[in-house]
Order: sequence, then C-alpha cells, then structure tokens
Amino acid sequence: MNPWAPGSPCAPAGCVAHSAPPVRPFRALRRAAAFTREVAGALRDGDDIARPETLRGRARALLDALGVRLETPDGAVLSAPAGSDARGGPGGPAPGTLIVANHISWLDAVALLAVEPVTLLAKREVGGWPVLGPVVRRAGTRFIDRGSLRGLPATVADLAGLLRAGRSVAVFPEGATHCSAPGGPFRPAAFQAALDAAAAVRPVTIGYEQAGAPSTVAAFVGEDGFGGSLHRVLTARALTVRVRVHPPLLPVSGGDDRRSLAAHAQALVRHEARPARHRVGRAS
Repeated sequence: MNPWAPGSPCAPAGCVAHSAPPVRPFRALRRAAAFTREVAGALRDGDDIARPETLRGRARALLDALGVRLETPDGAVLSAPAGSDARGGPGGPAPGTLIVANHISWLDAVALLAVEPVTLLAKREVGGWPVLGPVVRRAGTRFIDRGSLRGLPATVADLAGLLRAGRSVAVFPEGATHCSAPGGPFRPAAFQAALDAAAAVRPVTIGYEQAGAPSTVAAFVGEDGFGGSLHRVLTARALTVRVRVHPPLLPVSGGDDRRSLAAHAQALVRHEARPARHRVGRAS
C-alpha cells in the first residue's frame, strides 16, 4: 500500500454500532422513500446541481430526509476567511480556501455542502456509485485515484488551479475513514496546493451523536458497502452531525511547508494544543 492510500483499522464489525435504539421499521421506510425522492430530484436537476444555491438546498434536504440533524455555529462559513490578506492577480480573484476535515462517513461530504457549497475531492470509486455517482460528478466533484502516486502531482496542480481561480475545495487528508477520533494522520499532499496558491486552510471537525451521546453508526469503514451504511443511517435514532469550523490558517510567505501545515491543521481538528507556526485568522 502506497503512502497516498493509507488504511484504517476500523471495520463494520466491532467498530460501527447504534448508541440509541433503532427507529421502528415504518419510520425507516418513510426515510428511505424521502431519500429516494431527493436523489431523484437531484438527478432531474442535471447540471444545475452545481449551482451553489441548488447544491446547498439538496444537501440539506438529503440530511432532512435521512432524519439527520445538522449542528454548526450560526453564521459559520468554510471559505472567505476573515483576516486573510490574500489577493488575486491583476483583475483576478483572491484565492479560495482549502477546507480540511476528519473523515468518518459519506455523510461528511453532504454535511459540508449543507454548510456551504464547495468543490469536493473524493476517491475515484465514488464517481462510479450507482445513483449517487452521477449526482456527485455533476456537482463538480474532483476525483483522485488513491492507489496511484503517479497521478498525485497532477491532482495537486488541479487543486492549486481551483484555489487560484477563487474556488474553495474540501478534502479529507486522512485518506481513509475512521469510525471515531483520533483517526489517521493528515497526509500533506493537498496542503501543497494551498501553499502553491497562497490560499488559507480552514480546519473542520466532524462528529456524530445519537441522543447526545457519541455514535459510530454513521461510519463508512473497511469493506462496508454503501447499502449497509445507508440502512444503518436510515434506522438511526436522533442522529446529529456536528460541524465545528475552526479559525483559518493563513500561510506565512517563505515560512511554511506542507508537513507542518498539515500537522497544525490536524491538531486543530482534534482539539490538540500545538505551538503556533502559522498565522491564525479570526473565525468567520
């Protein structure tokens, strides 16, 4: 296994479980029907799904259909960090923001889009999923082959190009899902794109609870299939996804490298104390 395709010790058996009694079958069936309607609506949207207002609305509607509550600080944003002094070139936009988050579930991406529509970087397999694959492709998601180091420089260059163009991009630098904290180490490759584009990095912590207690029921790990994971979410009682947005890291010219930037972002995501090396902007 190469360094860009890290593994995870988590597996559905032994790692993933409800922390509250499942809902009754009729409620799960109602959620499944609502979810199916929303996915069908997203397919009918066609290329319009990439429009920010449409994408955010669909993401929120999908969470509602699944019975998942989204909690995030009022007014939280992922891009355009306050305190950034980044400037675009003559007549060009200021760089976008690289959003980096821990990775637990396929629901992570839906939750981020429900907060703010951004461009997602996902593993190549997601684009081939039945039903959802066409939706995520039309939404503008970029894909990476985690098993190919040869394609990594091109992926980093593509991300840097998006950021320079003013687009904000969300990545999951652990490279694999984990059912709970602390997860795996943040891989530094995507952070090079932020440095190349002089873009801010916005760390985000994602967590799941059921009835106020930490839960692994939403985790999508190991050899888990999408159908099995979806069934657990459909039957989960009082499931909440919490999205905590941290202050942005603002690169210091000539004083940064991708490994230290990745380590600092990882520490913020995990609420760990770490000596500051990068300027931290005010939370927006």
